[in-house]
This record gives sequence, C-alpha cells and structure tokens, in this order.
Amino acid sequence: MSEKIELILGIGALIIVILLTRRYHAWRLKRAYLFIINDLKKKAAYSAHSAVNLPYTEKNILRMGLRQHHPQVLDQLIIENIVAKTEDNRYYLTQQNISS
Repeated sequence: MSEKIELILGIGALIIVILLTRRYHAWRLKRAYLFIINDLKKKAAYSAHSAVNLPYTEKNILRMGLRQHHPQVLDQLIIENIVAKTEDNRYYLTQQNISS
C-alpha cells in the first residue's frame, strides 16, 4: 500500500474515533439527564418543601478515570431552570409536566 492511502486511512480512522467518542458522551449526558429527571419525579420533588438530597451531585474522588456526568448535567438543568436548588443543597423540579 502506498503512503498516501495509509495516510488517508489513518486520518479517516481518527475522524471516526473522534465522532464515535462525541456520540458516546452525548449519549451518556442524555442518560444522566433522564436519570435525574426521573429520580426527582419518582421522589415527587416538585417544590422547595418537597425538595430532596441527591447523592450524585458531588464529584467522587474515588471514581478516578470514570467521567461523572450527573453533576455536569445537574448544573445545566439548574441553568435552564428545569431544576431548582434550595439553600440547603436540596433539589426539585420546577416544571411538573416535563417530558423525559
């Protein structure tokens, strides 16, 4: 095989790996989003009075090497005003009819 073909195949393989990695992380973020929404629905946390603690809100130092998507997704849900946080670090849904 000539060097040009090897170079083209190498670059093509690299592009495929990058695209698959991005797709995998998007899938993991979506799963974390659905998990948080369903968890808050299951616990009926729809107001500040019924807010609940979520054990996965803090990053765990012991899980090194594994990317933790729940804290990142939870921050994004707070920014988008889908989830609210109380002063004592409890969380609740701001919209009861959110689709998951």
